[in-house]
Amino acid sequence: MKKIYFDNNATTPIDPEVFDAMMPYLKEEWGNPSSIHWAGRGARKAVEEGREAVCKLLNCTGLELIFTSSGSEGDNHAIKGIAYAKKDKGNHIITTKVEHPAVLNTCKALAKDGFETTYLDVDGDGLLNLDQLKSAITPKTILITVMYANNETGVVFPIKEIGEIAKGRGITFHTDAVQAAGKIPLDVQKLGVDLLTISGHKLYAPKGIAALFVKRGVRLVPLIHGGHHERNRRGGTENVAGIAAIGKAAAIAMRDMDKEAAHLASLRARLEKGLAERVPHIKINGHPEKRLPNTANVSFEFVEGESLLLNLDMKGVAASSGSACTSGSLEPSHVLLAMGLTHEMSHGSVRFSLGKMNTAEDIDYLLEIMPPIVERMRGMSPLYAGAK
Repeated sequence: MKKIYFDNNATTPIDPEVFDAMMPYLKEEWGNPSSIHWAGRGARKAVEEGREAVCKLLNCTGLELIFTSSGSEGDNHAIKGIAYAKKDKGNHIITTKVEHPAVLNTCKALAKDGFETTYLDVDGDGLLNLDQLKSAITPKTILITVMYANNETGVVFPIKEIGEIAKGRGITFHTDAVQAAGKIPLDVQKLGVDLLTISGHKLYAPKGIAALFVKRGVRLVPLIHGGHHERNRRGGTENVAGIAAIGKAAAIAMRDMDKEAAHLASLRARLEKGLAERVPHIKINGHPEKRLPNTANVSFEFVEGESLLLNLDMKGVAASSGSACTSGSLEPSHVLLAMGLTHEMSHGSVRFSLGKMNTAEDIDYLLEIMPPIVERMRGMSPLYAGAK
């Protein structure tokens, strides 16, 4: 049976170059990077070289980068760190209704400590209204946190414009750029962000390694207390192999980003055009242009998304119905509901997130198997019979 992977927004496979780069630090160079003897020197060198490579991807300095274990930790560190550092100045946070659970649930958790959060709407294309953002700002607003690109639809937000608004009001600005990393440029100087989160396993590095950019001068209360690691900002012995891996992944992303983006955009266009021609009663979710090049979120009317995914899996195709972090939930996508889709259309959505290993042949196989699967499933729906 064919095995085709269309769930790269959940996680990516490790790039062979990345795998080779990390292996020495699991075998020969196994020392603690904080040790001053020979066993630690090689590990420390790997940490600093990895830091330098990630800094080049983000256009920041080594003093501005904290290695973390995941994007979720990075988001928690940024949001809680700013909230507690600035609580004497205010207690108001602004975010959107379509953020990743790592942001939404962190904001909800802060409510018990007296913090208030405004959740901004998006329109039918998943875009943010900047006038609504401006009107939500109060004298007590201390943080704006808006994702760079949505993990379910791929919709890209106007981060530079939001950064200008935040700077003009003296408000700290964080962006969760986990899905954007490696797909579109992440120049923190041009974007004007104060904090930015990325994660290794979204750009062909392993799970368990991520990074948080913290602009020089931004005060952050630590999330994890321990030793003097990461300049006293994040306790815990560094994941040396993971840092070597994310460093190599960052270097590859800088080298190949333009070529890979063109490849993915071409495959996505082939996928969406083919589905539109072969399967009636579908809807492509998200702005047609302001999206990541690899992400296609499609609602199939009169079909239950989870059942569709199971049928695809039996044919060797891996896709998802949204965020992997909410895969255990029976609730419809909060992102699609915020965009105005009905519960039924939200439940019938599938996210195809492509990766650099995918080919035109993969897309054509999906287009071959999808119409009969959908038709068979719709044959069991009395609503579909009336819509023909």
